[in-house]
Amino acid sequence: MKDKKDGGNKGSTGMVLGMAIGMSLGTALGAATGNINTYMPIGLSVGMALGLVIGSTVKKDEDDDDE
Repeated sequence: MKDKKDGGNKGSTGMVLGMAIGMSLGTALGAATGNINTYMPIGLSVGMALGLVIGSTVKKDEDDDDE
């Protein structure tokens, strides 16, 4: 059953979390190497991929609870 409090869209939470983690790591790595222009988009891309994995895992768990 979908939770009406958050709109029932828990999969998008994974994307937001992944993007935040990826952006943070990319910025930190870019600042450490002095090349933020390269590592920030790489971190964001990796974070988006991570967010898809987190979102699909949450969605899969949510579907299992419905049965």
